[in-house]
Amino acid sequence: MSTASPDTVRSFQLTPRISSALTRYRVLAYTTGVLLIVLTVSVICKYTVGDHGTTAVVGVAHGWIYVVYLLLSLDLAVKARFRPLSAVLVLIAGTIPLMSFVAEHKVTAKVRAGQRL
Repeated sequence: MSTASPDTVRSFQLTPRISSALTRYRVLAYTTGVLLIVLTVSVICKYTVGDHGTTAVVGVAHGWIYVVYLLLSLDLAVKARFRPLSAVLVLIAGTIPLMSFVAEHKVTAKVRAGQRL
């Protein structure tokens, strides 16, 4: 068992490629998460109040944004060398309300620490 002194531990520096991919991923993770929450609320309103217009618009917007989220998540997964299962879980996070926020937080922390997902 070895213990490293604080002087010998180097901080991890993100490469510009990974840093820019992480920023793009974070923006789309938040956007996808917010749109999914709005979509969930609009679907509830659709079946309780009968408002059909909002669901159609928000559903299409979330669908297109989710496709971009998938592409940018894959871009980050390739550049940061995610394990396949971790990459799939990050991709699925955009389909579960609030999960994209949790995934974004964990991905950001691990990538910034230089740890492999």
